[in-house]
Amino acid sequence: MTDAGMKVVTTGIRIPRMNSLMERWIQTCRTELLDRTLMWNQSHLLHTLREYESFYNGHRPHRALEQAAPCRPLPAPITQQAQLTHLQVSRRDRLGGVLHQYQHAA
Repeated sequence: MTDAGMKVVTTGIRIPRMNSLMERWIQTCRTELLDRTLMWNQSHLLHTLREYESFYNGHRPHRALEQAAPCRPLPAPITQQAQLTHLQVSRRDRLGGVLHQYQHAA
């Protein structure tokens, strides 16, 4: 990594504020997913974590990003009253219903 001009910064042990972004992700992953799911083996755990990572970065709204997801922009607001009265929302269950993904139906 030093060949690429990168510097490795190690964090202290049991000091959660040194790596707050990762600590927050771990807490969110545990409360939204791992506390609700029984893992059968390592491959099941890895599949579940990959699916959650895709959900977290591609769909889940984040308060710091004004309810947008990190890998997609916020959709344009609906301003016409006719569109609001006929609004259809579809739900897609992920990981057997542990996670729910909502979107406007076409």
